[in-house]
Amino acid sequence: MQNLPLVSIICLCYNHENFVVESLNSVLSQSYENIELIIIDDFSNDSSRKTIKNWLENHPDIKFIANESNLGNTKTFNKALQFAKGGYIIDLAADDILLPNCVETQVNTFLNSKQKKLAIVYGNTEVISENKDHIRYYYNVNTAKKALIKPASGDIYLSMLNQSSMICSVSSMIKRDVLEELKGYDENLAYEDLDLWIRISRNYNFEFIDAILVQKREVENSLGNQFYKKFNRRTREINRSSYLVIKKAIALNKTKIENKALLKRMHYEMTKAYKTFDIWLFIKYIPLELRLRFF
Repeated sequence: MQNLPLVSIICLCYNHENFVVESLNSVLSQSYENIELIIIDDFSNDSSRKTIKNWLENHPDIKFIANESNLGNTKTFNKALQFAKGGYIIDLAADDILLPNCVETQVNTFLNSKQKKLAIVYGNTEVISENKDHIRYYYNVNTAKKALIKPASGDIYLSMLNQSSMICSVSSMIKRDVLEELKGYDENLAYEDLDLWIRISRNYNFEFIDAILVQKREVENSLGNQFYKKFNRRTREINRSSYLVIKKAIALNKTKIENKALLKRMHYEMTKAYKTFDIWLFIKYIPLELRLRFF
């Protein structure tokens, strides 16, 4: 194990007092041993910080960062990233669980892949309830728990633009050099993954691992449950971040085919704005559509 690359796992906690210990223990239970764990609490207003400190009494060598104010996911992750020393990075929410062979499988994929310029490996995820009851798999599976339809590998830029393939972000491992080249997450956004996938896939390749690597908890305030809420501040922040992501993607595009692919995603986002009565956001998309169609 000493000759294998160091993996830095950044566990980001915000109001996860009921789940954080299980999440942290899942890191320590990995079959892969060369792991650095960094815990960061984004000024939780429950007992998360106390719970983490109690857990750290038995693990005093693990780094813990406690924000003095709530910074949000993107800024908090970038803050922790400055302390990471590993060649590969995992962004772990403190209510999710890494299955025991997760890191080993991801590292082996990086080391044995035939993909050139490989930046991200990702796998499947079991979505569970707060009580750990099975809900579904991120990608539908057969009886052998293999994906019925395998998501994209290789150059996935078009797939990211037109939504023909989705990345399971919680099961991903990112090459640190690429993350640093792109200066981490965009701190102007309310969520991080779509923007990062598009920016990375412009110049780098991805590889799908056909295995279930992570358990992801689906709770009431999960990101996926916020997209269609009407007159909701959090929903507006998320959907307006999507507008900024699309605006950035236009600048990355080089061909008419890429513009056509991005139009498909834009129409999906315009539909969300319409259904949540965010009329001003809907109007802001119109000049972008004209730009993609005619320029």
